[in-house]
Amino acid sequence: MRIGELATKTGVSVRALRYYEEQGLLSAARSSGGQRHYPDSALDRVHLIQMLYAAGLSSRTILDLLPCVDAKVNTPQSRAMLRAERDRIDRQITQLLEARDRLDAVIAFSESAASGCTRTDTDALVA
Repeated sequence: MRIGELATKTGVSVRALRYYEEQGLLSAARSSGGQRHYPDSALDRVHLIQMLYAAGLSSRTILDLLPCVDAKVNTPQSRAMLRAERDRIDRQITQLLEARDRLDAVIAFSESAASGCTRTDTDALVA
Protein backbone atom coordinates (compact mmCIF):
# COMPACT_ATOMS: atom_id res chain seq x y z
CA MET A 1 0.00 0.00 0.00
CA ARG A 2 1.15 3.53 -0.57
CA ILE A 3 1.99 5.99 2.18
CA GLY A 4 -1.30 7.90 1.95
CA GLU A 5 -3.31 4.72 2.33
CA LEU A 6 -1.23 3.62 5.32
CA ALA A 7 -1.72 7.05 6.87
CA THR A 8 -5.48 6.84 6.38
CA LYS A 9 -5.76 3.29 7.73
CA THR A 10 -3.65 3.98 10.82
CA GLY A 11 -4.71 7.56 11.54
CA VAL A 12 -1.04 8.60 11.51
CA SER A 13 0.14 11.51 9.41
CA VAL A 14 2.23 10.98 6.29
CA ARG A 15 4.90 13.11 7.92
CA ALA A 16 5.00 10.80 10.96
CA LEU A 17 5.31 7.75 8.70
CA ARG A 18 8.25 9.34 6.92
CA TYR A 19 9.80 10.07 10.33
CA TYR A 20 9.34 6.44 11.39
CA GLU A 21 11.14 5.38 8.23
CA GLU A 22 13.98 7.87 8.83
CA GLN A 23 14.38 6.48 12.36
CA GLY A 24 14.51 2.90 11.10
CA LEU A 25 11.23 1.95 12.77
CA LEU A 26 9.35 1.27 9.54
CA SER A 27 10.53 0.20 6.11
CA ALA A 28 9.06 0.46 2.67
CA ALA A 29 9.97 -0.77 -0.76
CA ARG A 30 10.44 1.91 -3.39
CA SER A 31 9.00 1.94 -6.87
CA SER A 32 11.13 2.99 -9.82
CA GLY A 33 9.55 6.43 -9.39
CA GLY A 34 10.60 6.56 -5.73
CA GLN A 35 7.14 6.03 -4.26
CA ARG A 36 6.94 4.15 -0.99
CA HIS A 37 5.06 0.87 -0.91
CA TYR A 38 4.36 -0.74 2.45
CA PRO A 39 3.43 -4.36 3.13
CA ASP A 40 0.15 -5.11 4.90
CA SER A 41 2.18 -5.88 8.04
CA ALA A 42 3.02 -2.16 8.22
CA LEU A 43 -0.44 -1.58 9.73
CA ASP A 44 0.45 -3.63 12.81
CA ARG A 45 3.93 -2.09 12.97
CA VAL A 46 2.56 1.47 12.97
CA HIS A 47 0.03 0.58 15.67
CA LEU A 48 2.83 -0.94 17.77
CA ILE A 49 5.01 2.15 17.28
CA GLN A 50 2.11 4.38 18.32
CA MET A 51 1.46 2.27 21.42
CA LEU A 52 5.13 2.43 22.43
CA TYR A 53 5.27 6.19 21.85
CA ALA A 54 2.09 6.59 23.92
CA ALA A 55 3.82 4.61 26.68
CA GLY A 56 6.53 7.26 26.73
CA LEU A 57 9.29 5.42 24.89
CA SER A 58 11.69 7.30 22.63
CA SER A 59 12.26 6.34 19.00
CA ARG A 60 15.74 5.09 19.98
CA THR A 61 14.32 2.78 22.65
CA ILE A 62 11.63 1.55 20.26
CA LEU A 63 14.31 0.84 17.65
CA ASP A 64 16.27 -1.16 20.24
CA LEU A 65 13.16 -3.20 21.13
CA LEU A 66 11.97 -3.97 17.59
CA PRO A 67 14.35 -6.89 16.96
CA CYS A 68 12.85 -8.65 20.00
CA VAL A 69 9.36 -7.86 18.77
CA ASP A 70 10.14 -9.09 15.27
CA ALA A 71 11.70 -12.30 16.58
CA LYS A 72 8.84 -12.70 19.08
CA VAL A 73 11.44 -13.13 21.82
CA ASN A 74 11.14 -11.75 25.33
CA THR A 75 14.69 -11.37 26.61
CA PRO A 76 16.07 -10.27 29.98
CA GLN A 77 17.55 -7.28 28.14
CA SER A 78 14.23 -6.23 26.60
CA ARG A 79 12.48 -6.55 29.96
CA ALA A 80 15.26 -4.55 31.63
CA MET A 81 14.90 -1.86 28.98
CA LEU A 82 11.15 -1.64 29.57
CA ARG A 83 11.65 -1.51 33.34
CA ALA A 84 14.23 1.26 32.92
CA GLU A 85 11.72 3.23 30.87
CA ARG A 86 9.07 2.69 33.54
CA ASP A 87 11.53 3.91 36.20
CA ARG A 88 12.30 7.01 34.10
CA ILE A 89 8.58 7.77 33.84
CA ASP A 90 8.17 7.23 37.60
CA ARG A 91 10.92 9.81 38.21
CA GLN A 92 9.16 12.27 35.90
CA ILE A 93 5.88 11.71 37.74
CA THR A 94 7.60 12.37 41.07
CA GLN A 95 9.12 15.58 39.71
CA LEU A 96 5.75 16.74 38.37
CA LEU A 97 4.04 16.02 41.68
CA GLU A 98 6.73 18.00 43.51
CA ALA A 99 6.31 20.89 41.07
CA ARG A 100 2.53 20.80 41.58
CA ASP A 101 3.00 20.87 45.35
CA ARG A 102 5.31 23.88 45.07
CA LEU A 103 2.78 25.63 42.84
CA ASP A 104 0.02 24.88 45.34
CA ALA A 105 2.19 26.51 48.03
CA VAL A 106 2.71 29.59 45.83
CA ILE A 107 -1.03 29.82 45.19
CA ALA A 108 -1.81 29.45 48.89
CA PHE A 109 0.73 32.13 49.80
CA SER A 110 -0.57 34.50 47.12
CA GLU A 111 -4.05 34.17 48.60
CA SER A 112 -2.90 34.80 52.17
CA ALA A 113 -2.66 38.13 53.94
CA ALA A 114 1.05 37.48 54.50
CA SER A 115 1.69 37.91 50.76
CA GLY A 116 1.01 41.63 50.96
CA CYS A 117 -0.94 41.38 47.74
CA THR A 118 -4.29 43.05 47.29
CA ARG A 119 -6.80 40.39 46.43
CA THR A 120 -9.59 41.09 44.00
CA ASP A 121 -12.52 38.88 43.26
CA THR A 122 -12.97 39.99 39.65
CA ASP A 123 -11.59 38.43 36.52
CA ALA A 124 -10.60 41.81 35.09
CA LEU A 125 -6.90 42.49 34.85
CA VAL A 126 -5.59 45.51 36.73
CA ALA A 127 -3.68 47.75 34.33
